[in-house]
Order: sequence, then structure tokens, then C-alpha cells
Amino acid sequence: MLPLILGLAGLLPQLACVLAVWFGPLEWRFTALAIGWGYAALIFSFLGGLWWGLAAAESAADRHVPAWLWLLSVVPSLWALVTYLPWIAGANWPGPSLVGLGLAILASLFVDRRVGTELQVTPPWWMALRTPLSFGLGLLSILLALG
Repeated sequence: MLPLILGLAGLLPQLACVLAVWFGPLEWRFTALAIGWGYAALIFSFLGGLWWGLAAAESAADRHVPAWLWLLSVVPSLWALVTYLPWIAGANWPGPSLVGLGLAILASLFVDRRVGTELQVTPPWWMALRTPLSFGLGLLSILLALG
């Protein structure tokens, strides 16, 4: 129960950014977009770290860890970096990058499910936690981009 409460509380910064962009003064817009991109990128990278930790724990217990889990665990950080590149190149940012992050966060549920069902290394409540958090952050990031 505590992980769910804390996880849902973790959606509040993104919700605040959405509200600032959609209903706040115009001068808040870019700052809220940039904060929202940064927050989504950090949380997505954190998720990759969770996958890496699960793989490391299985490896430490002398259980087989499939290569796909190691590979996919670094994708969130790399994807976050890719979505940052348009900003430093002077392209339209962060709207398209937020959409890219939001879609990737939604897609992360497929990895979460596979980690839970195929490897069976997650607690029983894993998907009950991951589903609302990934849907929440993914959809809020896309809503932020559309604001």
C-alpha cells in the first residue's frame, strides 16, 4: 500500500506542470514544459535502474538473467538523452520530446509485465503499482506536450 501511495504522489509534479501549462500564465509555459520533460526523463531513467537492479539481484542469486533485460534496462536513460538532443540543437523542444517520452513510458508496461511473468522476480503487487504509474506519467507527459 505504501509503494502505491508514494508512487501516486510521484505523479503530482507532472500534474502540477500540466496545470501550469494549461491554466497558468503564459510566462510559466516554457518553464513548466522543461520541468515536466526533466521529471519524466528522470523517472523513466529510474525505471531502467529498477530493471537493472532486478537483473543484478537475479544474477547475484546465480539465476539466469536473459540478455534482453540487461539491454532494455539501459534504454530509458538513452531514450531520455535522445529526447534532450533537439533542445541543444535548437529544434522545437520540448513538446515533441515529451510525446516521445510519454509513449516510451506507456510502452514500458510491456517490459514490466514480461519481467513479472517470464522472470517472476517481482513482488505480486508489481503490475498493480506499475500500471497506474506508467499510464499516469505517460499520459500526463503527452497532455503536457499538447498544452
